[in-house]
Amino acid sequence: MNPRLLVATRNKGKQREIATILTGLELTVVFPDDLGLRERAEEAGLETAGSYEGNARQKAEYFAALTGLETVADDSGIEVFSLGGHPGVRSRHFAMYEGPPDGLDAANNAELLRRLAGAAPERRRARYRCVALYLTGPHAVPRVFEGSCAGQILEAPRGAGGFGYDPLFRSDELGKSFGEASAEEKHAVSHRGRAFRACAEWLAQQRTRDAD
Repeated sequence: MNPRLLVATRNKGKQREIATILTGLELTVVFPDDLGLRERAEEAGLETAGSYEGNARQKAEYFAALTGLETVADDSGIEVFSLGGHPGVRSRHFAMYEGPPDGLDAANNAELLRRLAGAAPERRRARYRCVALYLTGPHAVPRVFEGSCAGQILEAPRGAGGFGYDPLFRSDELGKSFGEASAEEKHAVSHRGRAFRACAEWLAQQRTRDAD
């Protein structure tokens, strides 16, 4: 039986993407709900660091301590250069939204459009960034992987695919928004695809080395 790798996220959009990206790895990818781990009050205290790496480490250490499993967690965000890199690590809470979870993305997108209302194309340059952090256990030395992709914030959403800011982010490499892209197209160039592929490649190398 393949060893289990816990991916420390409850975000359904991330789960779908990461499960696809890690397909083929000789590990059984599991998520907190798969293990019957109900969300606890202390999880609200996670992701309070001022960096992607810090937030990823908080989540990875927390879930590794709960389960004893090899764990990988990520944090990501969209950075608009003319906004000084914001929303960045605050991407998920950019609109300071309080309401049903299914309204969060719309609120954040509306806030980003409001901040950029009337902005020229050169002021709409942006990038997505992702940091994935892997631990063999809660006190292990972490291994960090990063991915990014460049693009531009559109004046209105395009496409219904993806999640988060995807309908507003026009990828330079794809020539269309992540909301318009297929899952395969997005994974090939996305920040999360690049970070988790780097993690998967490193894990595969470790397995090969350990087997020799």
